[in-house]
Amino acid sequence: MLRVLVTRPEPGALRTARQLRETGFLPILLPLTETVALPVDAGLVPDDAIAVAITSANAVRHAPEDVIAALAALPCHAVGKRTAEAAREAGFLSVSEGPGNAEGLAGSLAADLSGKTIVYLCGRVRFPAFEHELKAASVQVHAVETYDTLQMGYSDETILERLSGQPADAVLLYSAKAAAAMQVLARRPALHGLFEKTWFFALSNRIAAILDDTASERIRIAAQPDEEALLALLRA
Repeated sequence: MLRVLVTRPEPGALRTARQLRETGFLPILLPLTETVALPVDAGLVPDDAIAVAITSANAVRHAPEDVIAALAALPCHAVGKRTAEAAREAGFLSVSEGPGNAEGLAGSLAADLSGKTIVYLCGRVRFPAFEHELKAASVQVHAVETYDTLQMGYSDETILERLSGQPADAVLLYSAKAAAAMQVLARRPALHGLFEKTWFFALSNRIAAILDDTASERIRIAAQPDEEALLALLRA
């Protein structure tokens, strides 16, 4: 049974572990990042906003109820299926599902929203391409940061215990921040043996690029930037 290290934060880590068990893998939880809510003032939401964009389900989960209430009636454009589900659960009344990546969502919105203002529910740590593309198309993007992503630290002893002193067959990487943390862990002398033959499965090329000098020949990249495509790599 393949031992798969799950590095994503909760609540997604438990959901991923359940899927892995159901398909015959042995999941080992080691979240390398955690998300924490940031204070948000609903009064800062611009009155002229005509839509909401969301590229991370965490942005919805951490948004205060009064912010959601102030935005719920606006058309909500979610990056993909999971984020769209989170938006509907939070109370957004009209949610459209995007192509699964931030750049694709920006491209689909650019023409229709030129000259307009949108609210972008997002994290403090985020890839800038979404905002850059929309701003280039004269879309006014008002970013509302609802959460921050923090790196979690583990001692060598904790990681050895979590892995029962045995190597990991595979590591799932969902973010650039987690990939950077994984690279540091894999280089620790006490842990090197746990990862010297490990395969790394990354959600995107950008995430995989961070590990290029660590395990370039042992990296696989999801065909689409979503968990379904990532887990399909394990079963291939």
